[in-house]
Amino acid sequence: MRKYLAVTVLASAVLASASPALAATEPLQRQVDRLTEHSAVPGALLSVREPDGTVRTWTSGTAQRGTGRPMVGSDARFRVASNTKPVIAAAVLKLVDEGRIDLDQPVEKYAPGLLDGRPITVRQILTHTSGLPEYGNLIDPKGPLDDRTFLRAALDADPVGPGWSYANTNYLVAGMLIEKVTGKGFRAYTRQTVLRPLGDTYWPRKDETGIRGKHAHTYGVDPFNPESQGRKVVDTTRQPAYLFGASGGLVSTPDDLNRFWQSLSLSTIKAMTADTVPAADPPGGRQGLGPVRYQLACGPAYLHGGGLPGIRSLSGRDRAGRAVTLYVTGVPADEKALFQVFEAAMCAGR
Repeated sequence: MRKYLAVTVLASAVLASASPALAATEPLQRQVDRLTEHSAVPGALLSVREPDGTVRTWTSGTAQRGTGRPMVGSDARFRVASNTKPVIAAAVLKLVDEGRIDLDQPVEKYAPGLLDGRPITVRQILTHTSGLPEYGNLIDPKGPLDDRTFLRAALDADPVGPGWSYANTNYLVAGMLIEKVTGKGFRAYTRQTVLRPLGDTYWPRKDETGIRGKHAHTYGVDPFNPESQGRKVVDTTRQPAYLFGASGGLVSTPDDLNRFWQSLSLSTIKAMTADTVPAADPPGGRQGLGPVRYQLACGPAYLHGGGLPGIRSLSGRDRAGRAVTLYVTGVPADEKALFQVFEAAMCAGR
């Protein structure tokens, strides 16, 4: 379990520099096909939602190896992993707007004792500048597996930093903060607020390892599966997503994720990315309150990435409200190719 958590929720590490020249000249369908033909992934999906609600989707490959079944569409569900974090950040900012949280106050003002008295602010939690280390690398695989245990492991370890250091521990804390302030778990609160318009998005139950409804299978090295033995690629569709919590537990659809980004007003996006800090992933990116602001060839985009065994994804929007979600059902040989397709879709026609 320790290894499993360490390689799952975690990463926005699919972000990397693209090749604008190629992105500008090659049709999007060809670029999506390239992901399945040359990057060793069974299926790929790219969905673009325009500000007027127009949806365009490109797919390639198969939804399940050995079946010949075409890749699913933008209404099918997938594990969004760390793309959960902007949702949690939006929920915290709603509480800020209501005057119930101050970004520059310590988390301990709202949740006494949660961080052992450390003066870590809410802003530092959301921007990964708290110094809290990644809990996935620290937990005892034979011990209890719950949020409190995960946080305890991080608090008992040496801090990291200074500056930006991506850690799921930060959003673990953000979920606990929502609960302390609202009296509701972060799952219930987000369902009632930022997720309310999204009918196909849900938080998995404790005992749930599958994906409800239509979905593609995912394939990767699974440290939970003895058949994988740390090296062999296996079907990774069934995963204990409840454990990923506020850091990466959501199941959604590309269309729902795009709707989420468009539900954020431009003023909210500006608030989320007004006081950013330099981030190492992607190089040149600026970490905001949830999203990363990144300068594309056609202008700034606000985005996040997600990674689990057998899946990589990117999702975000631009200032005008064009929203893009891309995911593949494996781990591509060259993850820069993902960012190239994402940038091409965001910049198409501009």
